[in-house]
Amino acid sequence: MKKLKEIPKFNSLAAEEKFWTTHDSTGYIDFSKIELGFFPELKPSSRTISIRLPESLVESIKILANKQDVPYQSMLKILLAEKVREALNLQQQKGHAA
Repeated sequence: MKKLKEIPKFNSLAAEEKFWTTHDSTGYIDFSKIELGFFPELKPSSRTISIRLPESLVESIKILANKQDVPYQSMLKILLAEKVREALNLQQQKGHAA
């Protein structure tokens, strides 16, 4: 294994960013020793959107959420995530079959 270069000290974040955009990190970091990080408090960023849904659908989601003891907006996110995952998997399977 070749000897790694020493990472310089930076005076600012901008200087560090400029350095890493012009240098290959493989000369400075031994990637075989990297460990996966775990950040239990890190939450994915969210975006507020506005969507119009039929009142009957909102009421059905509220009923389902109540039965599962979760807030209805959380229930809506769960349902959307599941359906998007299913649709992407189905699309991926069709792509492999072609």
